[in-house]
Amino acid sequence: MSQPTASPNPRMRFGAFLAPHHPIGEHPMLQFRRDLDLAEHCDRLGLDEFWCGEHHSSGWETIASPEMFLAAAGERTKRIMLGTGVVSLPYHHPFNVAQRMVQLDHMTGGRAIFGSGPGALSSDAFALGIDPMVQRDRQDEAIGVIRRLMRGERVTAESDWFTMRDAALQLLPLQEDMPFAVASQISPSGMTLAGKHGIGIISVGSTSTEGLTALPMQWSFAEEAAAKHGQVVDRKNWRVVLMWHIAETREKAAEQAGRGLMRWHNEYIVGTLQRPGAKPFKSPEEAVEKTGFSRNAASTIGTPDDLIARIRDIREKSGGFGTVIGFAHDWANPEDTFRSWDMVARYVVPEINGYMDGLRRSQKYVIENRASFERASQAVMAKIQENERAAAALANTKSNRLAVSGSNTPDFDKLNADKLKAGE
Repeated sequence: MSQPTASPNPRMRFGAFLAPHHPIGEHPMLQFRRDLDLAEHCDRLGLDEFWCGEHHSSGWETIASPEMFLAAAGERTKRIMLGTGVVSLPYHHPFNVAQRMVQLDHMTGGRAIFGSGPGALSSDAFALGIDPMVQRDRQDEAIGVIRRLMRGERVTAESDWFTMRDAALQLLPLQEDMPFAVASQISPSGMTLAGKHGIGIISVGSTSTEGLTALPMQWSFAEEAAAKHGQVVDRKNWRVVLMWHIAETREKAAEQAGRGLMRWHNEYIVGTLQRPGAKPFKSPEEAVEKTGFSRNAASTIGTPDDLIARIRDIREKSGGFGTVIGFAHDWANPEDTFRSWDMVARYVVPEINGYMDGLRRSQKYVIENRASFERASQAVMAKIQENERAAAALANTKSNRLAVSGSNTPDFDKLNADKLKAGE
C-alpha cells in the first residue's frame, strides 16, 4: 500500500507581535483594550503565540509591563501561548523578573514564554542611567541567573548591578521547562546569545529590508555559539517577525493601509527613531509602493497569495524556521486590521501548513476517476432496480395466493360472533 506523501517542510506556527506601535492621539485606555481584543481574536483564530514588549519612552509604545498585559490577556484567552517580547533585562533585578514570569505562567495555566532583550530604545536606557555598552552583557548575565532560579537552584551572586544572597524561588514555573527566547536584530549578538544558552530566538530585525537580507546568515551564528558552549539549538525555536496587511485584493490592501503606513514611517521611523537612511514618504501611494510592493520590500501589502509566496520564499532562503510572527500595527483601521488577521488564519495558515493538500487530492481523484465512479454507480442502480422488480413480483405472487385461498376460508370473526349469540 502506498504511503501518503510527506510534506517537505514541518508545519509552521503562527503568532502576533505587539510592540505596540500606536499613533499618538487616541485614548491610551482604549488602545490597551483594543490590544486585548486583538489577543483574544488571535486566540479565537487558532494562532499559536501572542507577544508584547516593554517600552518606557517614544510615545508610540505604551506597554511598560508585558507581564501585566499578558496576565490580563490570559484571562481572555484559552490556548494561545503568551510571550514577553521582550522584558528588557538590564532594567530589572533578575530575581524579580524570574518571580514575575513564574507568576505569569501559573496565572495563564502554563502558557508563558520568556522573551528577553537588552532594551531597544536608547531613550529608555538613558532615563534609567544605564550605559548602552553594558546592556547586552547584563542580559547575558541575567539569563544565566534566571535559568538557574527556574531550575530550583539556590543562587548567590554578586554583580555590579544586582546582588543575590542564597536566593531561591519559592514557586517554580507551572511548565516543566518554560520556553526562553532572545530578541535578535541585524547584528549577530542576539543569535550568538541564544546559541550560548541553547534557547530560542525571535528575529525582530526581519521587519526591515536589511534584516531580511541578513536572515540566511543568522542561523550559523547561533549554531557556532551553541557548539562552543556545549549547547544545542533547534530551528523550530526560531521565530521570524514579518510585517503585512492583507485584503481581498492588492488595491484594497493598499487603500486600507497606505495612509497609516505613511504616518507610521514618517512620524515614528523617521521622526522618533531617526533611523539612519530613512526618508519620509510624500504620499500613501509611495509608502505602499516602496514598503509593500517592491521586490525587496520589508512588508507585504496585498492578498493572502502574496503573503503565502513571501513566507515560502523567506523560509527557503533562511534555511527554515519554526514560527512566523506578524507585527501588529495601526496602518489600517481596527475593523480592517482584524479582517486582515482573519484572512491570514483562514487562507495563509492552512496553505503554508498543507491543510488543504488532502482535500485537493480528494477532489482531483474524484474528478479523474469520474467514469469509474459512474460505471460503479450504474451497476449499483441496476442491481437496486433488479431487486425492486424481484420484490414486486414476489409481493404480487403472495397477493394472488391469498386471494385464491381466501374464498374457501371461513370467516372466523363471524363464527365466533354467532357462537356468542347462541350462548356457546
